[in-house]
Amino acid sequence: MSEEAITSRRPGVWRLAGLGALSGLLAGYSALATAELMSAAVRPESSPVIAVGGAAIDRTPAAVKDWAIRNFGTNDKLVLQLGILAVLTLLALALGALAARYRRIGSAGVLLFGVVGGFAATSRPDSTSIADALPSVAGAVVGAGFLYYLVGRLQPRRASATAGEAVAEGGTAAPANADAAHDEESGWDRRGFIVAATAAAAASTGVGLLGRSLNGAQGQNAVASRNQVRLPAPASTASPVPKGAGLRVKGVSPFMTPNQDFYRVDTALLVPKVDATSWELRIHGKGVTRETTVSFADLLRMPLIERNITLACVSNEVGGPYVGNARWIGVRLADLLAQCGVKPPSKGGPADQLVARSVDGMTIGSPVEDVMDGRDAMLALGMNGEPLPFAHGFPVRMLVPGLYGYVSACKWIQDIELTTFDDYDSYWVKRDWARKAPIKTQSRIDTPKPFARPKAGTVMVAGVAWAQHRGIDQVEVRVDDGPWRQADLAAEDTRDTWRQWSFPWKATSGGHTLTVRATDRTGEVQTEKRTRTIPDGASGWHSVVVTVD
Repeated sequence: MSEEAITSRRPGVWRLAGLGALSGLLAGYSALATAELMSAAVRPESSPVIAVGGAAIDRTPAAVKDWAIRNFGTNDKLVLQLGILAVLTLLALALGALAARYRRIGSAGVLLFGVVGGFAATSRPDSTSIADALPSVAGAVVGAGFLYYLVGRLQPRRASATAGEAVAEGGTAAPANADAAHDEESGWDRRGFIVAATAAAAASTGVGLLGRSLNGAQGQNAVASRNQVRLPAPASTASPVPKGAGLRVKGVSPFMTPNQDFYRVDTALLVPKVDATSWELRIHGKGVTRETTVSFADLLRMPLIERNITLACVSNEVGGPYVGNARWIGVRLADLLAQCGVKPPSKGGPADQLVARSVDGMTIGSPVEDVMDGRDAMLALGMNGEPLPFAHGFPVRMLVPGLYGYVSACKWIQDIELTTFDDYDSYWVKRDWARKAPIKTQSRIDTPKPFARPKAGTVMVAGVAWAQHRGIDQVEVRVDDGPWRQADLAAEDTRDTWRQWSFPWKATSGGHTLTVRATDRTGEVQTEKRTRTIPDGASGWHSVVVTVD
């Protein structure tokens, strides 16, 4: 059979493209599986999806991040990872189809993405070694090699007589079995393609599962260290929550937010699992006369304070869910800084900014004056009676009442540097958020929900209001364009916690708009002016529209 005849019997254009795309998909799968296994030898955070996702977060404009949090909530990281996988899938399909016609170019494209992944891994703030690039590069090499081999099975083959061929009458060579006849008839190695594709899929699945298992095992020491923590009794306990601080109104957020319901907003695609037995915190920088390194055990031996504190995220829209109240236990940060010789600027200290660094590379800058002005800023070790959950910063996190989390609430903290706002911009400040961000006076209607259909008669309107470190003095409710009416305030726990409120509304049939506003203890009335969350938190009145039957 002539070479021209065999070439003409290669797969058709569309079939060739489809088989090439399938080859690309399998090559991409093998690359990711190999990278997952390699990341277990380096560190889980070096996995390409995590590294590329982290790099994408770092380079995403603040407005886009804000949009993602607003639309996807705490699922924003899952959406990002699924989006990355979707993009990689499309690219793998495209490179496979390209490789079916241009074998070397398609395979080189896979290698290029390995380089991109390696660069993303080593450019992350928490990367300390070039080894972080190995998973992406190794995965790309395996993926490119497999793609090159697999699309080679799609190339036309030259028919030749072999010892296994039978010679038909008249001297014409005939294949010894049906498979060989089928291969010669099609002009490409169909059986070789199917065997290689199946083997690669099975091997990649095994390798990926092994890598996932090994990565999971790396966190077991951290889990064991958390299970062994026994929080000592605090030297300064929180006052009992007053009777009546929590309203018995259906639909109102509980006064104390359970750990599993507490909001989580951060940039970590993979929650760090830090072994408390090896964790250390370094305190250094301007005005630190006694540079200090403390362990988790050191903190447990120090006098601990226990306080109820409400935290709020700057990404919280008016009426949003990113606010919660918990009982925290930890070391008073001002005392620890004073032991290191630190003085606030008002007392001659040279540093006006405290930069907290997390194990995942996050930097958060807080005003030193606020940290040391007498409020209960702390390095928290426990939350609602148990060691911090991993998602909320175990083994140690920082929090400062009255400041939004992005300038105060560093999770998985490992370093504190005293510096100035002029000398250093932290992670979010570099992305156009304000350097200083006291929490704004806010209130929210929890019940009735938007577009609810309550019955005519007395309807209980209720919710929460907060102005941490100032306290809430008054909450008012307005129905449609009517006058403001004072709501009933629940008992106050402390000025650092939110406050529940209720208003019995004589509801009449029809559509109505309910609006709430709060006044803090300084006399400041919550502003009507609507602003975005960027650069220092949203403002405006919260309203819900209901229809009374």
